[in-house]
Amino acid sequence: QGQLEESGGGSVQAGGSLRLSCGAFGRTVSSYAMGWFRQAPGKQREFVAAISWSGANTRYADSVKGRFTISRDNAKNTVYLQMNNLKPEDTAVYYCAADGSMIVVRTTPSLWGQGTLVTVSS
Repeated sequence: QGQLEESGGGSVQAGGSLRLSCGAFGRTVSSYAMGWFRQAPGKQREFVAAISWSGANTRYADSVKGRFTISRDNAKNTVYLQMNNLKPEDTAVYYCAADGSMIVVRTTPSLWGQGTLVTVSS
């Protein structure tokens, strides 16, 4: 049926940067709007960023605007999340998601990855 797989998580000090990648296996990423979500310990999963299938439209949670950038390379079947100026409150498991709708991908996407852990220390 195909799946999404995240990579690039790790540990970084506050103010540092990380780039997450999301590859699709068995599916063509260019067919989908793509998104990133995160879930911190003890908290609900929350929307982080989304990008339309063409890359022309992007949306961000207020908490990451100006620090995170979502992008995609459909030729490589990959979506990225560049995270700069990381803060301890960004610590979470980050999930890649996909859906046919740019609206739905921000709320209840139909496809999910397994997640990658990002830890930001102060």
